[in-house]
Amino acid sequence: MQKLSEISSFQEQQNIVLQGYDPISAGGFTQVPNCLLKSPNLSANAKIVYSMLLSYAWNNNRVYPGQVRMGEDIGTSQPTIHRAIQELEKEGWLEVQRRGQGKTNVYLLKFVVRKK
Repeated sequence: MQKLSEISSFQEQQNIVLQGYDPISAGGFTQVPNCLLKSPNLSANAKIVYSMLLSYAWNNNRVYPGQVRMGEDIGTSQPTIHRAIQELEKEGWLEVQRRGQGKTNVYLLKFVVRKK
């Protein structure tokens, strides 16, 4: 299979070059809704946390990683993850279902599209 970056018609139109990058062997990729990325109501941390939850949920419709694990994967602290989750919940991007003491939460991801 030929990489997009090797197709001449693609090379003529691209303005971002992914030189030597193979997303499959690099662990895949996650598609994030543009309306989330452009939302003025969400912090950068909230957008990254939502993206990581999408990454975890790739083969499931429910996710329940621990906040410590998310922090390690993203490179930030558990309190930062907690604040971002609260922000996403407040804005309607996710719903948190608590499963009880000692268990991780279930995060139900929602796509929110609002008219301008």
